Amino acid sequence: MKLSILLLFTCLPFITLAQNTEAPHYKIYNTSTKKVAAVTDIVNNMAKADVLFFGEEHNDSTGHLLELEIFKQLDQKYPHKTALSMEMFTTDCQLVLNEYLASLIREKNLISDARTWPNYKDYRPLVELARQNQTPVIAANAPSRYTNMVTRGGLGSLQALDAEAKAYLAPLPIDTATGAYYDKFVKIMGGHSAMAGMQIYQSQNLWDATMGWSIAKFYKNHTEYKIMQLNGGFHSEEKLGAVAQLKKYAPNVKVLTVAAYADDSFDNPDWSKFTQLADYVIITDPKLPRSF
Repeated sequence: MKLSILLLFTCLPFITLAQNTEAPHYKIYNTSTKKVAAVTDIVNNMAKADVLFFGEEHNDSTGHLLELEIFKQLDQKYPHKTALSMEMFTTDCQLVLNEYLASLIREKNLISDARTWPNYKDYRPLVELARQNQTPVIAANAPSRYTNMVTRGGLGSLQALDAEAKAYLAPLPIDTATGAYYDKFVKIMGGHSAMAGMQIYQSQNLWDATMGWSIAKFYKNHTEYKIMQLNGGFHSEEKLGAVAQLKKYAPNVKVLTVAAYADDSFDNPDWSKFTQLADYVIITDPKLPRSF
């Protein structure tokens, strides 16, 4: 009962804002039409898609509220046919997450044993809504101990792992082809000299591939479901990264992308920046306090 009341009072004030596309703290744009859109437009467009990638800025409180509203509406439209997939949980914690969703263990055990992020409070409402509605949650990301191995020793170092460990990762070898994604990665890292070799790019590919593989595994057994994936924006911008990796594992999957950014071009977007990034772009007010 306490959980239901908490969610009710958390969500009700925001529902009105989410339906008001003129709300002062954010605007949603359809990048193909360059017109203002609403959460309902995104949800309705999922009729033609299987997976919705929401690329967030991890400290954007407005973006987190919009994630919750989209997930809530998606779950209402497709009851018992919706799943949540999260970068914020790693594959080796799926059992712990499942136990919490089934109300077998306490939240304090989820937080400690599933190694939740320091800002778990931002994602807690989504997990609690999933628990309340018995909605599956996919722990999608690669365990950090293995991405750290790759950062130090390259992807080849993963071959030393035993079969149980490898089962937590996308199948080896992982594709790290150069191209548009590599060029983006080099730019954001500050150039080749700042990267000190290919290992850090290979780590990025391990994250992306494991998230894509985790989604694909669920999708192949639940093709009638609508899956909402949460990740940092870079992982799904321009339908590269985790989106491209997903398409390798499930070529027929249909994807819709959303990206949220705090940006000064709030009322008049700089389309030279945003047009190619996602199907929908959410621009939030950069003057609002960040969650951390």
